[in-house]
Amino acid sequence: MSPFLSSAPRTEKWHHLRLTLDDGVATVTLARPEKLNALTFGAYADLRDLLAELARERSVRVLVLAGEGRGFCSGGDVDDIIGATLGMDTAQLLDFNRMTGQVVRALRECPFPVIAALHGVAAGAGAVLALAADFRIADPTARFAFLFTRVGLSGGDMGAAYLLPRVVGLGHATRLLMLGEPVRAPEAERIGLISELTEEGEAGTRAAALARRLAEGPALAYAQTKALLTAELDMPLAAAVEMDAATQALLMNGEDYAEFHAAFTEKRPPKWQGR
Repeated sequence: MSPFLSSAPRTEKWHHLRLTLDDGVATVTLARPEKLNALTFGAYADLRDLLAELARERSVRVLVLAGEGRGFCSGGDVDDIIGATLGMDTAQLLDFNRMTGQVVRALRECPFPVIAALHGVAAGAGAVLALAADFRIADPTARFAFLFTRVGLSGGDMGAAYLLPRVVGLGHATRLLMLGEPVRAPEAERIGLISELTEEGEAGTRAAALARRLAEGPALAYAQTKALLTAELDMPLAAAVEMDAATQALLMNGEDYAEFHAAFTEKRPPKWQGR
């Protein structure tokens, strides 16, 4: 989390989502419940820019991504996006598809954990947003559907063909991305697509509790763990263990490592500073 900020001020109002900040926890709510939080061009752009802003701020230690109303996110808006893209040329289409990928990269590369609080539908791009989170907390109403082939497009959209096999394995990923069939919460838990299955209506509460736990923990250790999990997906073992060694050497010079030893010696809980 860089202390070096540009002259651009923080954005005070986001038109396509709702942001709340509470003592290190940023909650981003997709707030278009009448459309099952279907994404528009503006919503994608807001997510891309908001994540970049939050990543530059030391105050944010964890992010919760949620959806208002009956579901998490039904994917791209059929009229506002699919209809509009039919009139675009190749350059415009490439710009749009790169922007959606930038949102997923931002979720994976931001220096804090991301928790998706899931209920109801997470379809298309909504399923990929949830997939890009570090934790997926879902209630029994949650269902995932990677619908891209059902509209005549590749199932490998927004990094799904990269991320999904690494979460559920190649066999399950092939089935989900090829067929686009819905996966309900019990199966999603069985194949490892969700981190925790809650009682109905409790996903938001459990996500908030996990967010508070993470926000009160060693933020730099979490940030580096996330960075290594992403970076080492495609590394040979020798490179991975060398990166692990360099990271640990840096963190062993940090304040939190010394604080743990002091707290252990004094028989008290550590007071993590994230440094």
